Amino acid sequence: MSRPVLEVRELRAHIGTPRGTVRAVDGVSLTVGHAQALGVVGESGSGKSVMARAVMGLLPPTAASSGAVLFQGRDLLTLSRKERAQVWGKQIAMVFQDPGRSLNPVVRVERQLTEGMRKQLGVGRSEARTRALDLLREVGVPDPERRLRAYPHELSGGMRQRVMIATALACEPDLLIADEPTTALDVTVQRQILDLLRRVQRDRGMSLVLISHDLAVVAGRTDRVAVMYAGRLAETGATRSVFDAPRHRYTRALLESTPTLGHERHTPLRLIPGALPDPTRPPEGCRFAPRCAYAAVDCGRLAPQLSPAGPDHHVACVHPAHEATPPASAPVSAPPSTLAPGGEPHGR
Repeated sequence: MSRPVLEVRELRAHIGTPRGTVRAVDGVSLTVGHAQALGVVGESGSGKSVMARAVMGLLPPTAASSGAVLFQGRDLLTLSRKERAQVWGKQIAMVFQDPGRSLNPVVRVERQLTEGMRKQLGVGRSEARTRALDLLREVGVPDPERRLRAYPHELSGGMRQRVMIATALACEPDLLIADEPTTALDVTVQRQILDLLRRVQRDRGMSLVLISHDLAVVAGRTDRVAVMYAGRLAETGATRSVFDAPRHRYTRALLESTPTLGHERHTPLRLIPGALPDPTRPPEGCRFAPRCAYAAVDCGRLAPQLSPAGPDHHVACVHPAHEATPPASAPVSAPPSTLAPGGEPHGR
């Protein structure tokens, strides 16, 4: 097998706060293959975004990280800030939640698109401008000549996010991390942006990490999925395998609390009882046990490790669900239209 583009080994990211140390990411290991799309899902507060920022080296000063983050065999956690700057943009790029905050409001689109190319790739002004126009066309921005002269506030939210994606792609990275890239957009634009990301990823043969609280987002747009809960991985595997036959009770609960187009309009969705544990004092055993209807005595004592649950399917559960028992919701790996766009799991 070829070496993964990204390999995260026992990653921990602990953040100091006045209340104590938040164990936001607590021993996460995962891989992203060449030209592969990995979805990372879980409720808000599960550690998804902190994990992505730890990979990029963008944690706050009060945070400490450990483990290993191997990008094409090179451990990013051992690099100096200057060395990481050579990786950012050129090899790994990131699309954040809110393009309104990510784009500089007083700098025209052209400069924001071409600056990285000129610095990282060493291309001249004219070539950079030509590439910028091509990028805007690639991401579906109409009248790219006019948009290059615009300031971010002159663009709609959807257009700003397309510009952000174009900026991330400018230096032709091998890996793109998209952290909740459609949160600030309306439902129609969300779908367009997500489909755009998947198309660009496939066309360029690029690896993609797509982070979302929304299972519908990753259902038809990723090859593999990692389900996070309270800083740890609950379940990983091929997207179809995990969503068609979830083995962790948390994954099943997420599916059953996600609206589908076939859901009866006046029928309430299943809720996940309780809330995420205090990240400064997580339970000793399974962190989902206090919310799990199937928890046994040993669940509170034993911290489960990821174990095989099938081909390319692993689960961290002492008493995993039987694979023959489907979740109450419709299979999520069916075409994405079976899920209501933007459906957010209840119990966030």
